[in-house]
Amino acid sequence: MPAIDKSRVLIIATDGFEQDELFKPREALLDAGARVTLASPKTDPIQGMEGDIEKAATITPDLTLDAVNPDAYDALVIPGGTINSDKMRVQPDAQRIAKAFFAAGKTVAAICHRPWLLAGAGLVAGRTMTSYESIRTDLRNAGANVVDEQVSIDGKLVTSRKPDDIPAFIDALIRSIEAD
Repeated sequence: MPAIDKSRVLIIATDGFEQDELFKPREALLDAGARVTLASPKTDPIQGMEGDIEKAATITPDLTLDAVNPDAYDALVIPGGTINSDKMRVQPDAQRIAKAFFAAGKTVAAICHRPWLLAGAGLVAGRTMTSYESIRTDLRNAGANVVDEQVSIDGKLVTSRKPDDIPAFIDALIRSIEAD
């Protein structure tokens, strides 16, 4: 695993996140030496899910979204899960964070339903990206060029479709951080 030990990575999520889409990238980033911070609307433990049906593990956020200073981080990871994604796409602080990372040209990695946040923040027009099948129309309507691939890389934007794509997502995420 490549060393990214000077990198600071922010993950944003809330209740209903897809278990593997948060924990597996987080573990890979920590194993590679990154310093990882989890932010959520509140600092109470958030509930993971497996396939939006079964409750899975919880995790306690390190800070709240409103306390996030995007300048303090090198990359942003936004894991999916239908419930998590639907709740977060309308959070003004989540949109503020995503916009700041895009404006600074930093790595932004979104998997599954989480490109909804990017569409809602007005960040997908002209971008090539992928996502879970059910939100592709939303991305197209927001001006994105949508592809059906394990991972799509458009500059510093990394997107993937679903939990099966996590290995490709992690690889592209780490390569993007290393390129900085």
